[in-house]
Amino acid sequence: MAGAVVVFDFDATIIDGDGDLWVVNELGLNHLFTQLRSTLPHNLLMDRMMKELHSQGKTIEEIADCLKQIPMRPSIVSAIKSAHASGCELRILSDANVFFIETILKHHGLLDCFHEINCNPSFVDEEGRLRILPYHDFNSSSHACNLCPPNMCKGLVMETIRDSVSADGKKQVMIYVGDGTPDFCAGLKLEEGDYLIPRNNFPIWELICANPVLIRANIHEWNTWEELAALLINTTNTSFIEDLDKSTTSAATARDCKIEDTNSTISTHSNGTLRVPH
Repeated sequence: MAGAVVVFDFDATIIDGDGDLWVVNELGLNHLFTQLRSTLPHNLLMDRMMKELHSQGKTIEEIADCLKQIPMRPSIVSAIKSAHASGCELRILSDANVFFIETILKHHGLLDCFHEINCNPSFVDEEGRLRILPYHDFNSSSHACNLCPPNMCKGLVMETIRDSVSADGKKQVMIYVGDGTPDFCAGLKLEEGDYLIPRNNFPIWELICANPVLIRANIHEWNTWEELAALLINTTNTSFIEDLDKSTTSAATARDCKIEDTNSTISTHSNGTLRVPH
């Protein structure tokens, strides 16, 4: 679907794994990370990990070399390039940080494919240490979303993205690809005619199954990287999208979800309303 706006999560959606945990594991920070995990929000914890690496003499170049080893499937690289070449506007919405994301995308020749990257800011300070900051300053105010971490509400960012791409008054078809609980929050901001592409058997899919009526967009799940690549490539093929629409969202959820399982149902206020920002 040429001209569509495709918004990607990054970890476990573009790359095959979690970039933060990859660096922690590969650079020997497992013990400290586990020790501090319950005491700090993840965003601040990763900033603390960068402080530890700096104290051990690890350079920013060594961190970059580590990031370049994170697996990314060739089929996903090709699919992103194809979607970009077709005229789709590609964006990233991720709780990772800009240094990690840009380093990996540059390594795979993908950075220029993306119109915008919405993620946690980061910079290298005068001492050569990588600093990681929150996207939303949760120390000054809370976004009040119980689906997202304190440093970033993906639903709020999706609202900003939609406003920016619709500034000329023309509605743009939006496609969102993700795997986690905050990606469900982003999916709540999609409208009829949009497309949500969740990763099956991941937190986003469990939430869709528990709360199917909350999603207005068409839902087309993926299991394997090959399936995701095929969906991305076919965003340029209008007839393919029309064929997908013949298999309805309700049929998909009835087939693959256990709707009666309420263990993954999102928490609500006492009046039953979902607590997400508006």
